[in-house]
This record gives sequence, structure tokens and C-alpha cells, in this order.
Amino acid sequence: MLIGDALAMPVHWYYDRTAMRRDYGLVLDFVEPRNPHPGSILWRSKYEARNERGDILHDQAKFWGQRDVHYHQFLAAGENTLNLQLAAELMDSLATTGGYTPSDAAERYVRFMLEAGRHRDTYVEECHRNFFTRYATGLNPWECAAEDIHIGGLAGLAPLVVRYRNEPDQALAVVRQHLHLTHRGDLVTVSADAYAKLLLALLEGTFDARTALAGAMSQSWLRRHPILNWLEEADEAVIGPRMSPACYLDDALPATLFLAAKYQHDFAGGLIANTNLGGDNCHRGAVLGAILGAALGESAIPRRWISGLAAHRRYEQLIGILAG
Repeated sequence: MLIGDALAMPVHWYYDRTAMRRDYGLVLDFVEPRNPHPGSILWRSKYEARNERGDILHDQAKFWGQRDVHYHQFLAAGENTLNLQLAAELMDSLATTGGYTPSDAAERYVRFMLEAGRHRDTYVEECHRNFFTRYATGLNPWECAAEDIHIGGLAGLAPLVVRYRNEPDQALAVVRQHLHLTHRGDLVTVSADAYAKLLLALLEGTFDARTALAGAMSQSWLRRHPILNWLEEADEAVIGPRMSPACYLDDALPATLFLAAKYQHDFAGGLIANTNLGGDNCHRGAVLGAILGAALGESAIPRRWISGLAAHRRYEQLIGILAG
């Protein structure tokens, strides 16, 4: 999960693959992001804090409205974007409290977002802006989520599945509960359910990845995408022409599952392919990394990617606790 995000971070939201190759070549490892980002639409994004309870941009606010600004300009090679840093906060909560404690998870989320300089990421996704617009009015954190249809809502859920992998019903319940802290809506909820069920099947070890994918896709709206029929096609012929590389779940999740099926035996190949396809490759990469990691295990992950994560010592300690 963390590797898939960090690998894609420097080329996040490049939709022009020619420009991406020009600026970064073929991305095979963790690299630093660079300005300018020719496809950045940060200049079109807006957020104004109502008061201190809504101040989540802090010193990054001055970059909003500017052209060519990289979304993650101040992150180092191997560092995670905001949503995955929040996933690490969730991991910390699970490890500290011994399980999913909604009050602790919500308190950590709010504190993390309101503390200036905590994450150094320039871009703050729409779900957080919607949440803190409501939170600034005095609402309880559990009343602040808005409807959202982006794959970013799934990016940090895997730790909950790992923690409750031996209690499948509880795993599905806490995934929904935590999702609804920041994301509401039928599409994101059924997508999270399908994702969690897939991870549970893979962690159980009963299925190979394609069998598990076929099962997951037969149970939801995903079945309208015949991804298992496209596996002989080039990645660029599927993600782009058939399914958008953008962040919207109705394309982003099946695109991710296509890559999981195609690279079911190749953790590194799958994440490199995802990274170099551009679009919302960070959040696709987080979901894809979790799927391939659950299917293949730690031995399939290049050690340089584990040690290359900027916060790998913290992550390894938390993962060790969650894995039992």
C-alpha cells in the first residue's frame, strides 16, 4: 500500500504520458518530484478556511491558484502522500488502542490535518476540504463527511482488513465505519466492501489473485467491466482507451483490478506499470500494492522498496504489531 503510493508520487496526475517520459523517463524506483508539473490543475483548486477549525492548507495555501505547481513538491523520494500518511496514523491508532477505536481514529485525523507542517504535502484532496468545511461550523467529526466518488477513499483501508483478517464480518464493519468518517455515498461504500472482501480472500490464502478478483467482481457493479478478457492487451490500450486513468471510482477501481489480474505473480512489475500509466496512479498504486502484497506476501516485495520508504522504520514497527 505504502510502496505503491510512494513509487507513483512524483508522476502523480500526469495524463500526458509523453510529458511524463520527458520529465522522468521510465520510473522504476523512488524519485523526487520536480516543478514544473505541466499537467497540474492546482491553479483551479480552491479552499478557504472559515476559521481555525478549517485551516488545513497552512503554509501551502499560497501555492493554490498557481500554475505548474507539483501536487507533492516538498516530499522526498520514498515519502508518502497525505492520504497514505493518514493511513499510517490509522495504523498507529490500531496498534496503540489494540483495535479500531472510532473516537481515537477521528481525533487523530483532525489533529493531524490541523497541525501546521505535519505532512508537508501541497495537495489536499476534496474529501478533506469537504470535511473541514463542515467541521469548521462546529459539527461533530462523524457528521462531516460528504458524498465522494474517488478511489482515494479506498487507499488507506488495508490496515483495518489486516487487523481484523480473522474476523471477516468485523473487518467489513470497521472498513465501512472508518470510510464514512470522510467519505459517504453508495458507490464508494460498495467499492470499499468489494475491496475489503478481495483482501480478506487473498489473506486467507484460499484463492489465487484472478480467482479472487473474479469473485469480487461478480458481486458488484464491477462485473460490467470484463477485465479478465483484456489481459492479453497492452496496459496502455486498456487504461486510457477502455478505462480512464483518472481518480473516479467507476473507472479507477476496475483499472486497478485489471492490473492486479495481469500482474498477479509480479509485484514489482505491477506497481511499475501502474506508476508509468499516470493519472491517479498514487491511489491506484496504494490499492494495487495492497492486493498484490496480500496475494504474494512480503518475499515478493523488493527489499530496496521497503527500506527506501522515508518512514520505513516506523512503518515496519506498526506493520509488525498489526500482523501479530
